[in-house]
Amino acid sequence: MLRDEQLSILRDISQSVAFADDRHGKIGELIADGYVMKDGDLFELTAKGVTAVEEHPAASGASDAKEASASSDRLI
Repeated sequence: MLRDEQLSILRDISQSVAFADDRHGKIGELIADGYVMKDGDLFELTAKGVTAVEEHPAASGASDAKEASASSDRLI
């Protein structure tokens, strides 16, 4: 089972978001587990990585929605 941090990395890769060097070690784990492949200087999701992101979209979306709702409640 993937941890939230790993899912976050997979989402960043799927959205072509650049990330700090300190996350490259964690990407190595995802490559070894078959979620990510390296193509030159770029990282790409494998079919397994795409499936993992698609199966867990609510994990980040639910958190973001709660934060947005809480902040809009405070503004009123």
